[in-house]
Amino acid sequence: MQLKIMPKKKCLSAGRVPLILFLCQMISALEVPLDHGEKAKLLEDLVQPPTITQQSPKDYIIDPRENIVIQCEAKGKPPPSFSWTRNGTHFDIDKDPLVTMKPGSGTLIINIMSEGKAETYEGVYQCTARNERGAAISNNIVVRPSRSPLWTKEKLEPITLQNGQPLVLPCRPPIGLPPAIIFWMDNSFQRLPQSERVSQGLNGDLYFSNVLPEDTREDYICYARFNHTQTIQQKQPISLKVISVDELNDTIAANLSDTEFYGAKSSKERPPTFLTPEGNASRKEELRGNVLSLECIAEGLPTPLIYWIKEDGTLPANRTFYRNFQKTLQIIQVSEADSGNYQCIAKNTLGIIRHTISVTVKAAPYWIMAPRNLVLSPGEDGTLICRANGNPKPRISWLTNGVPTEIAPDDPSRRIDGDTIIFSNVQERSSAVYQCNASNEYGYLLANAFVNVLAELPRILTPANTLYQVIANRPAFLDCAFFGSPLPTIEWFKGAKGSALHEDIYVIHENGTLEIPVAQKDNSGTYTCVARNKLGVAKNEVHLEIKDPTRILKQPEYAVVQRGGRVSFECKVKHDHTLIATVTWLKDNGELPNDERFTVDKDHLVVTDVRDSDGGIYTCVANTTLDEVSASAVLSVVAPTPTPAPIYDVPSPPFDLELTDQLDKSVQLSWTPGDDNNSPITKFIIEYEDAMHEAGLWHHQAEVSGTQTTAQLKLSPYVNYSFRVMAENSIGRSLPSEASEQYQTKAAEPDKNPTAVEGLGSEPDNLVITWKPLNGFESNGPGLQYKVSWRQKDGDDEWTSVVVANVSKYIVSGTPTFVPYLIKVQALNVMGFAPEPAVVTGHSGEDLPMVAPGNVRVNVVNSTLAEVHWDPVPLKSIRGRLQGYRIYYWKAQSASQRNRRHLEKKILTFQGSKTHGMLPGLEPFSHYALNVRVVNGKGEGPASPDRAFSTPEGVPSAPSSLKIVNPTLDSLTLEWDPPSRPNGILTEYTLKYQPINSTHELGPLIDLKIPANKTRWTLKNLNFSTRYKFYFYAQTSVGPGSQITEEGVTTVDEVQAVNPRISNLTAAAAETSANISWKYEGPEHVNFYVEYGVAGSKEEWRKEIVNGSRSFFGLKGLMPGTAYKVRVGAEGHSGFVSSEAVFETGPAMASRQVDIATQGWFIGLMCAVALLILILLIVCFIRRNKGGKYPVKEKEDAHADPEIQPMKEDDGTFGEYSDAEDHKPLKKGSRTPSDRTVKKEDSDDSLVDYGEGVNGQFNEDGSFIGQYSAFAILNHKQVGYLTTLDEKLGHLQVLHPLLPLHPHFSLCPKTICANSPKLACFTTCLLVTGPLVPALHP
Repeated sequence: MQLKIMPKKKCLSAGRVPLILFLCQMISALEVPLDHGEKAKLLEDLVQPPTITQQSPKDYIIDPRENIVIQCEAKGKPPPSFSWTRNGTHFDIDKDPLVTMKPGSGTLIINIMSEGKAETYEGVYQCTARNERGAAISNNIVVRPSRSPLWTKEKLEPITLQNGQPLVLPCRPPIGLPPAIIFWMDNSFQRLPQSERVSQGLNGDLYFSNVLPEDTREDYICYARFNHTQTIQQKQPISLKVISVDELNDTIAANLSDTEFYGAKSSKERPPTFLTPEGNASRKEELRGNVLSLECIAEGLPTPLIYWIKEDGTLPANRTFYRNFQKTLQIIQVSEADSGNYQCIAKNTLGIIRHTISVTVKAAPYWIMAPRNLVLSPGEDGTLICRANGNPKPRISWLTNGVPTEIAPDDPSRRIDGDTIIFSNVQERSSAVYQCNASNEYGYLLANAFVNVLAELPRILTPANTLYQVIANRPAFLDCAFFGSPLPTIEWFKGAKGSALHEDIYVIHENGTLEIPVAQKDNSGTYTCVARNKLGVAKNEVHLEIKDPTRILKQPEYAVVQRGGRVSFECKVKHDHTLIATVTWLKDNGELPNDERFTVDKDHLVVTDVRDSDGGIYTCVANTTLDEVSASAVLSVVAPTPTPAPIYDVPSPPFDLELTDQLDKSVQLSWTPGDDNNSPITKFIIEYEDAMHEAGLWHHQAEVSGTQTTAQLKLSPYVNYSFRVMAENSIGRSLPSEASEQYQTKAAEPDKNPTAVEGLGSEPDNLVITWKPLNGFESNGPGLQYKVSWRQKDGDDEWTSVVVANVSKYIVSGTPTFVPYLIKVQALNVMGFAPEPAVVTGHSGEDLPMVAPGNVRVNVVNSTLAEVHWDPVPLKSIRGRLQGYRIYYWKAQSASQRNRRHLEKKILTFQGSKTHGMLPGLEPFSHYALNVRVVNGKGEGPASPDRAFSTPEGVPSAPSSLKIVNPTLDSLTLEWDPPSRPNGILTEYTLKYQPINSTHELGPLIDLKIPANKTRWTLKNLNFSTRYKFYFYAQTSVGPGSQITEEGVTTVDEVQAVNPRISNLTAAAAETSANISWKYEGPEHVNFYVEYGVAGSKEEWRKEIVNGSRSFFGLKGLMPGTAYKVRVGAEGHSGFVSSEAVFETGPAMASRQVDIATQGWFIGLMCAVALLILILLIVCFIRRNKGGKYPVKEKEDAHADPEIQPMKEDDGTFGEYSDAEDHKPLKKGSRTPSDRTVKKEDSDDSLVDYGEGVNGQFNEDGSFIGQYSAFAILNHKQVGYLTTLDEKLGHLQVLHPLLPLHPHFSLCPKTICANSPKLACFTTCLLVTGPLVPALHP
């Protein structure tokens, strides 16, 4: 007979009586492939209604700084035309000069970069693709620009709090679109540490269960990061001081009107209290598929711990995660089954509290069965089915060519019945695109499905005379892709005479593929595929060759080799003579070491001078173009032969064994110890031999202390005993003693029954009862037998018993299939029966399942994941123990895969009675098919009908490589390789680059689009001698892929290279510190380090890294009166080090036995200081009386860090507080670098910058030439500061710290200067100590 394949018949449920005429009508889901490829070219003359292939997301948030691109792509034959609606009305793009449509596409490009605002184009957009066969529509695309608003202005008072009290620092970020990401940092942009005691809540607030003194700081800053626009907004810093009760009371008394208090309660321990949520219960609603996040944060002392439970069930093991130190419970992929009451428990040593959160899971509509395209021939029948679920249940509505079906033109072949459209006797005019809309209050689904009425002759799309090569005894798959309307039937023939292929040997799949399950040599030959429908016939021939498998005739063997020896592994291979085989050797699954000690010839691997590292697993891999085999062996490397044995040895064997007190079940054994050989005996080991049952086999009997020479031994019945003894010391165990005399005990009935009793059927009609028999030692007497008893568990039958010889199984025949039985096995001998045995439950034999799972549905989750659902099979049809369900899935063949030998099927097994499962690891942009089978202990049942599905496009991987070549003065050339995994059709490349200046700051980011067919690009008009950073990635229609980064430098304009050199190394030493300075000649951007040590000592150099590229450094913590050596080097430059210099620190102050109070210089200095302070107070008093204002001082009182204070735009001075400055984002604009790190501004302080124009300069003695009335140099631990008495300001003003022009001066960090006519600089570091402190303001 001929084996034919017919289209599957779709049957509706019996309950749908009105549809009885359509229950078993033949339908087809063929779609005309319009993509690129050989098959598409064969069908390019066929017409097809439009299909939407790509569109923007439903909720489309755009960047207001970039052009708006609203995607709408569609395919069809003829190519469709496109139109748009906006807010429900026609959108005429010709009337708006800023709006254009991409040629051959429906994608809108709105140019707002040159003019216009994004807010103008907010709205709901919908695209329609139309040709002569119908119209497809996109989703409603809601376009909204992203927003990153500023923080509202607020005045934050310092917080003073008692140790141990709770605290909540509010963040209250501005509401943006999309919502901001919240994090807390200090003013150095370092994240604040969090723990079980201190943590950030989901709302962004910072919660303290109890505060500690180390929480004191002045820079708690909440940041809001808006990723869409790459901006960060900063809240004003919050100051917190944690003090004891006594300190708090003093602070209250002194600052009652200026400080905010949280209460001066005692910091005694207390039970937990919830900070959030409030009360004992709350409610939470979440949508299906989202992440459910529940939060509980408690205060208390000691810090409470948080636990979570679900009151009416258990938490899902694989979907539950705990975040934020157990304070947040997250459940991913939440479903309706996750609804219920969740309880968080806060507990410390003083108490426990609970809060119940009632969770309700709702669901936006999701597909159960989305409508699929229909290709029908005239006069045929078919159905479109649209089934969705949700909570609440979604409402189904139909549209025809984008118009509600109720008002669309009438079609007599169409009838709508709820979620189904029924077609009967269709004609060509019935072609249209139907839209199914499933909606509820939480969202909607929209699917397009066309009905295409065609009358087409059969066509075979597989190339003619394709050659398939297959290894013998493996499956062979011969492709026959076809198209036609009506759907053709497929037949296969072999040979020129046209002998038909029979179904007992061959399998013909629905896609036309011929499968030979086990290909043999006689299967080679020519095969003909014939496709027929009522309009005609098409034929195609393919060829099959069967090859011999590759085999390893001689495998490598395990080897043990001494260190320094030689080893050889052999691997002899046989393969098909028409194929080329290659042999590769691996070590530990990796390549062999690149070492001349390893040599490989035709059949051998030889390793000489073996080392310890050579030990491992060596694998021989032989492969051809069709198959691969391998074999492995282990190499163990051991040490050379050891030296002669030591003086000590194991004991000599005991002797003179004697049996006394011989009873039925015991006997006493005594012996004489042998020589201990200089190591005391620690124990004796006693063994016995049963000469009756196991002659020559010795068993462990007992162990006794090394001081004993007798032992009382327990015996078993019916055993002929002999005993021997061994001695053991720290060296090892002695040889056994001579055996004792034999002693046979009397017989008795068995005292135990067989173990491991089981009942499992080997055939559908039997029950095999097995057990582990007793050994001779356990038989307790002669004539050991077993009484085997059984009966059906669920029946009223009496026990059936049989006595069998000393065997281990008994087979009961004629049993029904897979029925439970009660079983027991009892031992007996000539002396009697063993105790009553335990009853176990077994089952008679299983048979293969009879029914395949039904109603298989596939929901494609994303480009790499699909979810499969099926209906369970009836339990009676399983005919065995349900093991689970098994999904076979494979990637469908296409033109690009026509050289594949066979389908690579993958298998996933889901244990138990699960009726759904996930298929991970799918390839994007691919066609798949699958079927489902039920599995019991016997095997698999029949397969369900194959179900096809496709994965959408994904984003590509990063480009394989990126190189910068041919650098010139003003250009760089980039070369790259395309992504190894495009995961779709590449649309373009994106190149972003930005310069890097000498202080490692990133310049503006430039964005460049490059066509997808390019692999090389030259950037021109670049700056010379400049480093650039490049970010490069590919894009598909889905979006951008992973990026690859590289840096390149343009060349220097005819500048001769300078050999780097460090010279003029000098050291100015004090008692415990020294200032090191040097002169450097060479390239820029060099990082220096200073090495030093005690002169004349052999100790290693101590190394200090210099911050930045400064040419000076201060060493601290030196020993007084000690000579030190020092040198300076550059990081990354081998051998680039200065010559050494030697200096000596000053003597220790303790050795100066001088009363400083009696020194004249000290008295004079104090007088001068007092006079200076008096003058300063007089000037300040005059200044205050004149109504002068000290704005900088007020700013310092309000804000701890002067770096973040605003400056006036017009003159650069420290002005009053301004709203405009208060809400500015981070420095250097709103954009952050591409790696989304925030870089702290470097300091580029210069004395010239702080002078008036370019005239401010220093004299050689360090004095400042300027317009100031007086100055003084104050020195404290070799840190110098330039100060001036400004008569107009009325107080001593600290100027910029002196640059290291003099060894007694060093740079002070974090200096902020106002570029006013009168130089005024403020520094954040320590100035001086002593009487001058009240006169100085940092």
